[in-house]
Amino acid sequence: MAKAKKKAKANISAEELQKYYREMLLIRRFEEKAGQLYGMGQIGGFCHLYIGQEAVVVGLEAAAKEGDSRLTSYRDHAHMLACGLDPKGVMAELTGRKDGLSKGKGGSMHMFSKEKKFYGGHGIVAAQVPIGAGLALANKYRGEDTVSFTYFGDGAANQGQVYESFNMAALWKLPVIFVVENNRYAMGTSLQRAASTPDFYTRGEAFGIAGAVVDGMDVLAVKAAGELAVEHCRSGKGPFVLEVKTYRYRGHSMSDPARYRSKEEVKNIKDNQDPIDMIKEMLIQGGHATQDDLKSIDKDIKKIVQESADFAIASPEPDINELYTDILV
Repeated sequence: MAKAKKKAKANISAEELQKYYREMLLIRRFEEKAGQLYGMGQIGGFCHLYIGQEAVVVGLEAAAKEGDSRLTSYRDHAHMLACGLDPKGVMAELTGRKDGLSKGKGGSMHMFSKEKKFYGGHGIVAAQVPIGAGLALANKYRGEDTVSFTYFGDGAANQGQVYESFNMAALWKLPVIFVVENNRYAMGTSLQRAASTPDFYTRGEAFGIAGAVVDGMDVLAVKAAGELAVEHCRSGKGPFVLEVKTYRYRGHSMSDPARYRSKEEVKNIKDNQDPIDMIKEMLIQGGHATQDDLKSIDKDIKKIVQESADFAIASPEPDINELYTDILV
């Protein structure tokens, strides 16, 4: 068990930095627009935003390869965008429209893409963890050199089915990376009040599962840690627990005013640890981009996001005949 080392930043090209900057900015602007549409009544039900956590999924997708599977809980819009799905289809799904990636019937929490091997957002806390282990079992059974990225939060980390999954994954040496997105708060309960052992990367020790912890606000550190975990799994050593320490700027969901933490705490993270600002600073200081270049990128991203919102609102709602299609009976 150890802290994952950061990859030497000198080895990162300007193109890579700009790619990560664009991907994280797309998630940030998309989620901001989703919050806006929720306030306008265009998105119903629950809506959990990923703002602040962008470096986690962008960094880990950079360590993945074609054929790897991924699944997460209800904070899933960013995962869809990071694995390359069309923002228009994601936003249409959020607004419950026919052109959504789950035909408008999954909404914010239950998106899915067989094409990208994204096996869902899951609304039941920790329900996705045994499914992630099952995907790894399928991959191993078929003899594929692929890994299952199974994301869950610090709150879900205390659920019993997580440890049942750990046991089976260790027993069968399944190629699954259990990614604990530790954003410090399980709904409204702080980590200190909910976890007797707050170092989640050590939770696999009883099962002989290796683990590491990484700064989830640093996309390059996350990528390096992801590569370490992926190499472990692909080499046949079994599962890996990767704790990614991150932070969400908004409440647990759109209905959460987040009064359980101070404004000063949130401001301190935004001012000193923002994942997008970190890459922006590297681009400027390294001479890889000017302020005008970054403004131009932001303008392009905002246009993409606005087009996705316009597309979603113009898309029709599913026909009543779709009510019973794609339902497991």
